[in-house]
Amino acid sequence: MKTKSKYRFLFAGGGTGGHIFPAIAVAQQIRVLQPDAEILFIGTKNKIEARAVPFNGFEFKSIWISGFQRKKKVENLLFPLKLVIGLLQSLWINIKFQPNVAIGTGAYVSGPAIWAANVIGAKIILLEQNSYPGFTNRLLEKKADQIHIAFEDSKKYFREQIKTQLSGNPIRINLLLKNHKESIEHYNLDSTKSVLLILGGSLGARSINKALLQNVQKLIEADIQVLWQCGKLYYDEYKHLESDSVKVIPFADDMSTLYSAADLILARSGATTIAEVAFLGLPVIFVPSTNVAENHQFINAKSIVDKDGAELIEDKDLNSLLYEKVKELIDNKSKKELLSKNIKLFSKPDAAKIIAKEAIKLSEIV
Repeated sequence: MKTKSKYRFLFAGGGTGGHIFPAIAVAQQIRVLQPDAEILFIGTKNKIEARAVPFNGFEFKSIWISGFQRKKKVENLLFPLKLVIGLLQSLWINIKFQPNVAIGTGAYVSGPAIWAANVIGAKIILLEQNSYPGFTNRLLEKKADQIHIAFEDSKKYFREQIKTQLSGNPIRINLLLKNHKESIEHYNLDSTKSVLLILGGSLGARSINKALLQNVQKLIEADIQVLWQCGKLYYDEYKHLESDSVKVIPFADDMSTLYSAADLILARSGATTIAEVAFLGLPVIFVPSTNVAENHQFINAKSIVDKDGAELIEDKDLNSLLYEKVKELIDNKSKKELLSKNIKLFSKPDAAKIIAKEAIKLSEIV
């Protein structure tokens, strides 16, 4: 019978890349620092974590849970049942796995999983990637031993401020810049022409997709190629626009090649995107989502824009300004170099390692 490692870590979170990829980054660092560690992820079977976690080599278990949908009243009738079943499933998984430390990223799926881990006596770490903490993390903060934040502004929203540490947003261990020319050619694009990379997050961004649809022909006529990560929700709607100058993809597992192909990026200002482009030092135009709590994407982006680390277009202005701003920047080498230099100042490249070391320490005292 296999002896359990004394280092057992449960991760809970998902729904979007912003919630799952920081968790994967910390798990990767734990594996480097403590190779005999046992690591298990809990998520839902129909979201990004069900693909991303096994892809990165970690064990994955799913529970039946979903968030409360404000606009979908019929689906909400099942919410109490899903919550009860999710709690029971989480408790059973935790009893079998017996984690020393459980790490939650704040998505709704982490609620039952972290609650159950706390019930069986695991130490609790919460990761908060955004300037305004999500509901689940604020609900769980009393049970937490540590809360690792990516923005100083987050601290004021937690009642248990003594538990918070400004560690940064964890970056996946395999993220790096590759050869620019080879990365462009990987997508069958012309390496002698500029490439605009569009990122709407793992699920896609409707307003960005719509604005690009209105402007894509002008970009092509200006000899600007488009590498368009439209999101899985929108791929069927936009895949017919694929051409020699436009490549449409639903999602990318290999973000290093995707980033490395870009001469300029237009993206939402979610915490993970900010952390990754800052780490790589890439020129970016942020388009903050308006559908987030406390307008935190705008606040996140504005702090960088004010230090000449990025450009910003508000969502309401995207249709009218997209082409103009891209055309102005994409071949402006000196401006892009300035943006790249300044956004790197916002990077905390050791965030994943810092959090992993803290998790290992907690595991040793359980």
